[in-house]
Amino acid sequence: MKSQPITIKDIARILGISPSTVSRALKDHPDISPKTKQLVQTFAEKVNYRPNALALSLRSSKTNTIGIVIPEIVHHFFSTVISGIEDVAYGRGYNAIICQTNENYQREVIDLQALVDNRVDGILISMSKNTHEFAHFENLKENGVPVVFFDRICEQISSDRVIADDFEGARIATRHLIDKGCKKIMHLAAPQHLLIGKNRKEGYCSALKEHKLSCDDRLIVKCDTRETVFARADDIIRLAPEVDGIFAVNDSTAIAAMQVLQRNGYSIPKDIAVVGFGDGPNANIAYPPLTTVEQKGYDIGQAAMRLLIGHIENNVEEEEYETKIFTPELVERASSQLGTEY
Repeated sequence: MKSQPITIKDIARILGISPSTVSRALKDHPDISPKTKQLVQTFAEKVNYRPNALALSLRSSKTNTIGIVIPEIVHHFFSTVISGIEDVAYGRGYNAIICQTNENYQREVIDLQALVDNRVDGILISMSKNTHEFAHFENLKENGVPVVFFDRICEQISSDRVIADDFEGARIATRHLIDKGCKKIMHLAAPQHLLIGKNRKEGYCSALKEHKLSCDDRLIVKCDTRETVFARADDIIRLAPEVDGIFAVNDSTAIAAMQVLQRNGYSIPKDIAVVGFGDGPNANIAYPPLTTVEQKGYDIGQAAMRLLIGHIENNVEEEEYETKIFTPELVERASSQLGTEY
């Protein structure tokens, strides 16, 4: 049977002093003698006393807990964001509750309500790709819960935002393919209602136009997961004879596309050069190793947490919002060396 945690009243009863004396001794109050403080603090440490977090939060109206809502915890980018968030959070005395939506709108709604019910001080959100209604985000604001969006932001909600420059990252990736000699580049794209999908497609088209190459809608394939690459393998293979480069919206899509092409007799990068987006661990062990764009997830997480703390601790005005943008960097590997046998 699980033992009950020891309380201030228990310590007071055992030591034969009042609960208020114990409470003040634990807080190092000047009215309590050094001898009594030593007695109480030594005993509290011996019995592993821990303050009741719920009681403290009810008194202070603050739980020192923040919520994190992400689409996928196994995704390399989101795991690095969480590392950045937690390093700042724990350094400032906050704990984190992490919720994973699995790209499910209903689960996102439920997760946010659970965090509100648990009285978190603020929430960091990267929204699901299947979220098209935003009342649950509005409800957070109406309930006075500070919110910061990162990566996948909701344009309809006024809030702090921390993002990678997806437009510039896509432009860097596409320019790289052009510099390697590619003239017909396919884009494996994310849903366009997501700002990251829209911006990465626009960055791809911008780089093509800069080099007087056409942005052909036929070469833009809605395909942003490993599963959808295999589901649309026939479309990719049908277009493959026309293209000499692929810019994929993320690494898992890029790697899956390489596998589909290789199984159908294409050599990467001799026949078709490939660039991804994200620079997760799989990029370096893919065959051939994947050229990609690094998103600075850890920095994004740190920045998002600092903005949230600013609102929680009232260091910024309630309606004073900021957008922080991080510029991605190209990480060049073998997959983009067009014409090279690997």
